[in-house]
Amino acid sequence: MTDQTILRVAWLYYMENLTQAEIGERLGLTRARVNRMLSDARQTGIVNIRLNSAFASCTELEHRLRRECGLEDAVVIPSPENPEQVGSLIGMAAGAYLSKVLEQKRPRIVGIGWGATLRETIRYVTPADYPDLSIVSMMGGLSRGLELNTFEIAGELARRLHAQCSYLAAPIFASSRRSRDTFLAQEVYQEVLNSVERIDLALLSMGDLTPRSLLVRHGLPPDVRAEHLRAGGAVGDVLAQFLDRSGRPIDHGINSRAIALPLEKLARVPTSMLIAGGLNKAPIIAAVLRGRIGKVLVTDENAAIAALKLIDKQK
Repeated sequence: MTDQTILRVAWLYYMENLTQAEIGERLGLTRARVNRMLSDARQTGIVNIRLNSAFASCTELEHRLRRECGLEDAVVIPSPENPEQVGSLIGMAAGAYLSKVLEQKRPRIVGIGWGATLRETIRYVTPADYPDLSIVSMMGGLSRGLELNTFEIAGELARRLHAQCSYLAAPIFASSRRSRDTFLAQEVYQEVLNSVERIDLALLSMGDLTPRSLLVRHGLPPDVRAEHLRAGGAVGDVLAQFLDRSGRPIDHGINSRAIALPLEKLARVPTSMLIAGGLNKAPIIAAVLRGRIGKVLVTDENAAIAALKLIDKQK
């Protein structure tokens, strides 16, 4: 068990006054395991009179995110001094969390998006053997080959888990809403669309509108530019669907052209993990939290603090 898990157990026991049985139920641990972890926390000095760990502020943020934003769970890691390391470290935490969910909940169909943070997440997923599991892409992809592309990410996760894999082999955006509907009406897409409709676990990231965004750099149609989207109130996207700061889809034709799982259907997925960090992602994280999109958030401390401040300003 990691120090962060031990700390969460200690926080729930000493600060929130949960019983060992309640902690075990929340974190998927046996009562005996919780008891041993509390003992380890005292012996190693994580717990004395007060929580004594670099993760204490992160654990408090996790508690706030669950309490104030209606999340089922939140994982917040300390922000590294080098911002370039954020994606890798969040991926490490998300990979460990995903491995636990796969083992405990045994989903049948996992939907996945794209992006650098998801690529890092998959690198840290514990290899396993789930031959009855299906990995399905929830959105179209790029025509050029990138290891961050939807197809490569879905395929790599399937390889690590020895699972089945299905692609939504279409572009991210169609040229018009009518073209999108024509794409999706084709018989070749029906099997994968049926799988997308039955996803148990969704794994996705969030995009901003800065030049760092993969979608801004590689995915937007030629007739749409980031400044057009910002002028329409967008702060970022989830599954290539652009949201305003309140978490509502903006009034722009781009959203009706996205070949992806619609956000209203994402809301019905039993478990949806949103994975993103860095201060540049704070506006879209805040929007997603306000819109109650997703049930689990994995992020870093600075992004969580900034997102909660934005939410407080909008109250």
